[in-house]
Amino acid sequence: MNRNPSHRPPLLFTLAMLALLAGCTTKTVQTAPMFAARVVVAKAVQKTVPVDLTAIGSAEAFTNVSIKAQVNAVLNEVHVKEGQFVKKGDLLFSLDARPFEATLAQAQAMLARDKAQAELNRTEADRYAALYKAGVAAKEQLDQMQANADAQQAAVRADDAAVQSAQLQLDYCKIYAPTDGRLGAIQVYPGNIVKQNDVPVLIVLNQITPIFVDFSVPEQYFAPVEKFMAKGALRVEATPYGDTVAETGTLTFVDNTVDNTTGTIKLKARFENTDHRLWPGQFSTVQLRLAQDEDATVVPSQAVQTGTRGDYIYVVKSDSTVEQRPVKVARTVGGDAVISSGIQPGETVVTDGQMRLIPDMKVEVVSTPSGT
Repeated sequence: MNRNPSHRPPLLFTLAMLALLAGCTTKTVQTAPMFAARVVVAKAVQKTVPVDLTAIGSAEAFTNVSIKAQVNAVLNEVHVKEGQFVKKGDLLFSLDARPFEATLAQAQAMLARDKAQAELNRTEADRYAALYKAGVAAKEQLDQMQANADAQQAAVRADDAAVQSAQLQLDYCKIYAPTDGRLGAIQVYPGNIVKQNDVPVLIVLNQITPIFVDFSVPEQYFAPVEKFMAKGALRVEATPYGDTVAETGTLTFVDNTVDNTTGTIKLKARFENTDHRLWPGQFSTVQLRLAQDEDATVVPSQAVQTGTRGDYIYVVKSDSTVEQRPVKVARTVGGDAVISSGIQPGETVVTDGQMRLIPDMKVEVVSTPSGT
């Protein structure tokens, strides 16, 4: 049997190449390392979390008084400075009182004259009453004398009212602070004639201790606010813009109508504001505390990721692999996310390094963020 030796080299070459490829493949599978992503984790915990509503509020003076003159007179003196804090009863302005002093003196003189005449008329009436009783005077004369006495007594009462009115006009020449507060800019200066209830006003006085903060919440929160307010005073915190420390007050007012243009309802809280950190017209971040949510499941807010199907969290399982778990976030309080479903207290969640993860991937826990 004749065999052609020229056919053997190609066959041997093919077998050798297959053996070489098989050897290389086996070597690659045996030496490939297992990759573990470095992540930062935290535990889901159970704790009491406040139920808060957050809004933007504006401070409003507790009282706002426009100081005006109540008589027509020349402004003599200003006893205060612009921007000064004053107490109730402090003297603010003095008006020229001389015309009113003269009027008062005239009214007092008329009162004294009519009192003397009234005493005389009463004496004559009593005398004629005695004469009439003795049968000497006529009844008509007695009636006339008594009428004169009564009329003069009425004149005395009118004079007394005129004296009180003149005294009141004189008192108006001294203008005092009606309440504690801080003064604004002085609008009228000494030498000017001021008129009763005229403009511009003399000055504006704002009472800022205590002070109100107005804010609005969506109308769907009206029922919860009314419900919790009925149980007691609701706590409100106001943090002025540019500050980090909050002032604490209480909710005092819920408006009786909903604003149809914005769908919100106006609320008002009172703050003692003893250190004057809240200022009329100033904006603040307001938190209204409705209640305390007992035994809420909480994770760090950075653990929550948002995908096309909603929020989810990577949970580290006991075998150091991760599971992508859909969750429902009830709300965020500070740096914590309150989870209503999807996570149980005690489970380990990934807080940093989620961008490198896929489900069932191996992870290595580190104590510092993976990006540092």
